[in-house]
Amino acid sequence: MKFLVTGGAGFIGSNYLQYVVNKYPEDYFVCLDALTYAGNYNNIKMLEDKDNYKFVKMDIRDKETIYDLFRKEKFDVVINFAAESHVDNSIKNPNVFAETNILGTMNLLNAFKMLRDEEGYEIVRYHQVSTDEVYGDLPLDRPDLLFTEQTPIHTSSPYSSSKASADLFVMAYARTFKMPVTISRCSNNYGPYQFPEKLIPVVISKALKNENIPVYGKGENVRDWIHVHDHNVGVDMIVRNGRNGEVYNLGGHSERTNLEVVKTILNQMGKSEDLITYVTDRPGHDLRYAIDSTKTEKELGWNRTYNFSDGIKETVDWYLNNQEWIDNILSGEYKNAYKG
Repeated sequence: MKFLVTGGAGFIGSNYLQYVVNKYPEDYFVCLDALTYAGNYNNIKMLEDKDNYKFVKMDIRDKETIYDLFRKEKFDVVINFAAESHVDNSIKNPNVFAETNILGTMNLLNAFKMLRDEEGYEIVRYHQVSTDEVYGDLPLDRPDLLFTEQTPIHTSSPYSSSKASADLFVMAYARTFKMPVTISRCSNNYGPYQFPEKLIPVVISKALKNENIPVYGKGENVRDWIHVHDHNVGVDMIVRNGRNGEVYNLGGHSERTNLEVVKTILNQMGKSEDLITYVTDRPGHDLRYAIDSTKTEKELGWNRTYNFSDGIKETVDWYLNNQEWIDNILSGEYKNAYKG
């Protein structure tokens, strides 16, 4: 089969491609990425010589070029990782999130539908990579409550609103146009190649320089952490064996407060907790995320291979052993990695 993987130069998408390109030599993977600030060609450069892979620099917001690509390549499967994803940025500039996360998703859906309706092509699956943030948040004093696939959408930020809107369009295309679609909603990812604007790489990069590490509020907000590899194994299972029209949750069963995560990293790096600086809380900051993955586990046999203690240790070690990767981002040099 021929796969289109959008956002493939980003954190989760690049880890996904590194996994599937090597696992499925009989399939062909086209990586599409606009290489905006969070897209890093260095994340996928090691795949250049693979016979079952190629890269296309393109923006999912560009309807005409997307349609041309679909007509040319005739994809069997589309997996949409492409998204603006940083909550703080969505508060500063919501429009960009609507353009990429909603309109970009619609461009992909319409192009895939066009292949079927106008070209007579038998499409296999459109998969939308979403987030647990579409469910809103849970109270800190109710550890028994978890997000299930039936939890109502209740968004808090422009980012989560844009992702929820995209999910609703995906499901509408399934019902109205009989499109073969699935959606996965995951908890907070961690692992190698994460752009240093998110909590874990921020802590590591700042601690390396003995800089103050900002923590929102009192650091009490709770997140469920999943290793990016476990997330991508789940996405692969859903894409290949999931039921059309279904949503699948992928959680890490590893809840930690933000402060606990920061202290764990500092301890592993041998750095003082005095680097922690408490800053004014983010507007509309969700209190707690926690996912129930029972459906995915029972239907598809998915499970996690990483617990948080082992996974965060391996992740910190990766960043410490790949400081040049961080330095290239902080200097802006990573933007010159793609020579096409």
